[in-house]
Amino acid sequence: MTTWHEHAIWWHVYPLGFLGAEHVLPDGAQPQHRLRRLIDWLDYAVELGVSGLALGPIFTSASHGYDTLDYFTIDPRLGDRTDFDALVAAAHRRGLKIMLDGVFNHVGRDHPAFLRALDEGPDAPEGRLFHLTWPDRPGERPGYRTFEGHDGLVALNHDDDRVAELVTEVMRHWLHAGADAWRLDAAYAVPTGFWARVLPAVRADFPESYVVGEVIHGDYAQIVADSGMDAVTQYELWKAVWSSLNDRNLYELAHTLGRHNTLLETFAPLTFVGNHDVTRVATQVTDARHLPHAVVLLLTLGGTPSVYYGDEQGFEGVKEERLGGDDAIRPAFPAGPGDLPAGGWATYRLHQELIALRRRHLWLHRAQTRQLELSNEVLAYEVAGGLPDGGAGRLVVILNLGDAPAEVPAERATAVVAGGAEMRGDGRAQVPPHGWAVLE
Repeated sequence: MTTWHEHAIWWHVYPLGFLGAEHVLPDGAQPQHRLRRLIDWLDYAVELGVSGLALGPIFTSASHGYDTLDYFTIDPRLGDRTDFDALVAAAHRRGLKIMLDGVFNHVGRDHPAFLRALDEGPDAPEGRLFHLTWPDRPGERPGYRTFEGHDGLVALNHDDDRVAELVTEVMRHWLHAGADAWRLDAAYAVPTGFWARVLPAVRADFPESYVVGEVIHGDYAQIVADSGMDAVTQYELWKAVWSSLNDRNLYELAHTLGRHNTLLETFAPLTFVGNHDVTRVATQVTDARHLPHAVVLLLTLGGTPSVYYGDEQGFEGVKEERLGGDDAIRPAFPAGPGDLPAGGWATYRLHQELIALRRRHLWLHRAQTRQLELSNEVLAYEVAGGLPDGGAGRLVVILNLGDAPAEVPAERATAVVAGGAEMRGDGRAQVPPHGWAVLE
């Protein structure tokens, strides 16, 4: 049975940055109804061609959204529940699904449950929600397990039943409120058995909900199988795309595509060339002539594509490992699309063209690739997948990073459906220097 998320394409927005919220939650903050301003961007997303809005953290937090203080309220810097309801209703009217960001590996250091555990001492019931190490001398504060050494991020104890109950309650609460999907932040840091306990209870009432875990390293397929998630993030492919383009070493990409094929045999990864945690793809790809090649790969390979806001406009920005180092990749957007810089619309139209191509070939979701031609600077691959009627869909994609035209096998393709190529009578196609083409 086909489910809606098999054909999803996400527009990924980091709301605190997109909407220009304060970096730190002010004391006594009253709701600032910024979240409704996203409604003014929904038609832009629809015209781009996506089918869902993937939101970064929107729950009350101390600063960047990943230091949660209350899972059941909207961050006052973004608004309140009425703003969320209005956004969901407006998105659903346009056929857009909503994905929420669930930060369930850790909470902020000022989370009320953590503060109560500290105040009440070693016997505090809520102390078992965390990994606390109490000193021998009374009156001293305990040590606690953190997320990757950040003392402002307190790791939850995923062996405790109440943590599983809390996460289940949060996920069900917001699905009841109209959300359609969840991204599980730092899922790689949480035991897969925890998700295997939580997700069946969530799906008992929401069987069509989509759940994707943030996983950077590890055995992706095994993590999906053991956890019960639908998918994980395909960081391996992300790295291979920009690295192979920069080094003009398409052997690296070809190797990764082989591994990607193996994943597609069991699940469809969430694919991306940019997100809220990495340097912008327009900056990461050092030769601007090859930025379109990255977009072509994202939208012609199997998986569930996600486009990070601003990437469709060619925004640039460097991720830095310092305080405020995310600001450049999480910028504020203007009030409306008409206020965007004029120079980005060519990249937007490229995304439109390739998203439209993908939506005409829904089988691409689980399509696998076969290498047709490979050198350091030229890659041609067939991408093929099954059709509902039992037939097979098929495209040929050609990437040329070189300074000379590339002539490659067209493999029975007869027409150029995107990009630029000259079809030869001998069953080959020629792509210009630094060009690309999709053939059918």
